[in-house]
Amino acid sequence: MADSFSFELVSPERLLMSASATEVVLPATEGEMAVMANHAPFMTTIRPGVITVKEASGQTQKFVVFGGFADIVPSGCTLLAESALPVSEFRKDQLAKRVDLAKADLASAVDDEARARISQLIADLETLSTVAA
Repeated sequence: MADSFSFELVSPERLLMSASATEVVLPATEGEMAVMANHAPFMTTIRPGVITVKEASGQTQKFVVFGGFADIVPSGCTLLAESALPVSEFRKDQLAKRVDLAKADLASAVDDEARARISQLIADLETLSTVAA
């Protein structure tokens, strides 16, 4: 059996998960990354995407996250999400509203840096259309 570590996923609304995991795949800003037991200390921002958690019990759970940051230490990982929910609760109409809001922000962006950041957010959100019911 693989080594396990503690994993917590927290949003402002609630604690979504607190469990022993063997692997967590995160949508880090720099790209997808896998976290396992004894990972080197690391902190990263999280972009919109899907988190996959392989629990020590053998179950796999998936969550949709809309930004935040992850604090990774050898004994665990805590992800503080701006907003998150189980994939089973995510709906395409919710995604469409977030994309529309981001497009409105893009239209009023004041400089190239803001336009690039918002364009990346829209692209990240649009990739979530494959997981939404």
